[in-house]
Amino acid sequence: MRDVRVLIADDHPIFRQGLRLIIDAHREFTVVGEAADGGQALDRLQHGDVTVAVLDVTMPVQDGFAVARQVRERRLPTALVFLTMHKDEHYLNAALDLGVRGYVLKDNATTEIVDCVRAVAGGGEYISPTLSSLLIRRRSRAATLAEQKPAIEQLTPAERRILVLIADGLTSRGIAAQLGIGVRTVEHHRNNVAVKLELRGSHALTKFAIKHQSDL
Repeated sequence: MRDVRVLIADDHPIFRQGLRLIIDAHREFTVVGEAADGGQALDRLQHGDVTVAVLDVTMPVQDGFAVARQVRERRLPTALVFLTMHKDEHYLNAALDLGVRGYVLKDNATTEIVDCVRAVAGGGEYISPTLSSLLIRRRSRAATLAEQKPAIEQLTPAERRILVLIADGLTSRGIAAQLGIGVRTVEHHRNNVAVKLELRGSHALTKFAIKHQSDL
């Protein structure tokens, strides 16, 4: 395998250094940098020479989700891996919707991180086996929803995220603030979703989002 350049971002230096030792022990990997928060990680990623970034979800300054959104918006080439203590389905779905390709529980990181980085660097995905039931449920729901409403497959990850936040009761202004985008951009996404799902009426989008909240 080609040389895989890895960035590790976590606010706990001992944990970060432990991961570095594990990853650096494999010849195909080179740890090219470390970051203690999301701001530092994003600055490093903008250089464009990182193959895989291993990001803690709960970093200070900017969390893993904020960094992932910026990576996607700026079209940076780095593949992302999330490290997390969260076994919650919502976190996993939100990460995958943002294009995160690896999702590893911190409890398992020392034994899984090498396989994860290798899979992601090779163009694949890796989810901690402990969470396999959540992944199966996600795929099953997606298939069911696609059968019930075929147009759902046309929604982009950003549009699905907008629906999730609508179901959570956020206004367009609130969604814009949470995602770090403009209100007009949110309204554009809402209009696109309504057209794709053939929804009409001022409350139709909200009703759909709430009804299918667990499937998004």
